[in-house]
Amino acid sequence: MARTSVPISNLVGNGSLADPAGTAIDPTNDHVISLSTVHSEELVIRVTNTHSSAHTVTLKAGGTNPPAWRGGQGDLTASVAANTGVTWIGPVSSSRFQQAGGNLYIDIEASHAGTITAFKVPRGT
Repeated sequence: MARTSVPISNLVGNGSLADPAGTAIDPTNDHVISLSTVHSEELVIRVTNTHSSAHTVTLKAGGTNPPAWRGGQGDLTASVAANTGVTWIGPVSSSRFQQAGGNLYIDIEASHAGTITAFKVPRGT
């Protein structure tokens, strides 16, 4: 199955951004973030949890060298607290997590409900 895409929200240097709604968590298909317009080192990911149990999200290590020459360090797993939990992940390293096609893969635990949002942090502002 195709992973559910998460669009990137651009933070504004010396400015502001209204809080984006985010993409609904899809534990069936998991998620993908395209790095076609952003370096992963500029990417921060926010994951919320509205389910009554804590859940984990997994940022999948890249499997091909290049680009993921540090992919052997393995996946990154982050816990999101129950009910109103929020977890921030990143900035993330392309040398560890970028897939051969230029994407980041995020796996979601079954029953997880909430949102996932990707933010690009601007450079030099």
